[in-house]
Amino acid sequence: MKSAVVYYSYNGNTKKVAGVLSEFLSAKGRVEVFALRSQDESSSFLRQCKRAFSNTRATLEEVNFELGPYDVICFGTPVWAFAPAPAMNTYLDKCAGVAGKDVVLFSTYGSGTGKNRCLKLMQNILSRKGAKSFKAFGVQQGKVQDKEFVLSQIKAVMPLSPNG
Repeated sequence: MKSAVVYYSYNGNTKKVAGVLSEFLSAKGRVEVFALRSQDESSSFLRQCKRAFSNTRATLEEVNFELGPYDVICFGTPVWAFAPAPAMNTYLDKCAGVAGKDVVLFSTYGSGTGKNRCLKLMQNILSRKGAKSFKAFGVQQGKVQDKEFVLSQIKAVMPLSPNG
């Protein structure tokens, strides 16, 4: 099995979860990780949230948008203003090759307000592109350091077995 983990992380929380997920998936086969980087990112968290709330897109540094070669594709983002980060929105708009694929969505969040809406927005974009199935989980920022907890959230949606 070949998997891709595509994530955006502003302060490292989503990166930590993506790392645990990548490690988990490596037991099933090859994993490639794509960290999204925005070229037009403000250093102000409040400005970032405003951009997310207004559904603004970001200008991304060079990244692979072709996901056709992967069996499982994972997308991770922090929840900003009830939505994915602008960098993730841009990637979801531009990515190709998700039709018929299994997709795992994950988020990191503070209070949890908006986490379901964020994941639903991502799912809607990918559904229009023909993604086959969706599994999702979230990790509160206070728990991202707890690798066993993060792993339990991953295993809840992706049990490690020969049949996936």
